[in-house]
Amino acid sequence: MLDEQAKKTMLRKIPHGVYICGVKNGEDLNCFTVSWLMQSSFNPPLVVNCVKKETGSHATLKKSGIFSISFLDSGQKELAAQFFKPQSRVGNKLANVEFYQGEATGCPIIQDSLGYIECQVVAIVEQGDHTIFVGEVIGSGVHREGDPLVLESTGWQYGG
Repeated sequence: MLDEQAKKTMLRKIPHGVYICGVKNGEDLNCFTVSWLMQSSFNPPLVVNCVKKETGSHATLKKSGIFSISFLDSGQKELAAQFFKPQSRVGNKLANVEFYQGEATGCPIIQDSLGYIECQVVAIVEQGDHTIFVGEVIGSGVHREGDPLVLESTGWQYGG
């Protein structure tokens, strides 16, 4: 029998970073916060990015098949928080953030981040309330050194 509280407690102990995922569909750009991201292959270089279904960004990513990930540093909790709410409720989330569009995908990349990767979706797994997008890394860059922002240090919880 599944102990719901034990399940929630243990799943929240899986370490996660906090990142900004950028998406693009035509001229439409958006970013949102993700924490369920991990590398899944060396050759080819693949990452797994899990995105909540029934969101505008999910639909954009599924349609375009491209995304960027901006890596935040340990002091950028407030920046990450700016990208939590849906674009449909808050409008242009990039209006007050310095960004540029990646060369490989055209997806937005946060200028004041540690760096980024750009990905082409090569597989999609639709199970549960999040979709697993497997992305091949087709572009990357380093902006600066720093310690990554991790979910545990924010006091936020996403899991369980």
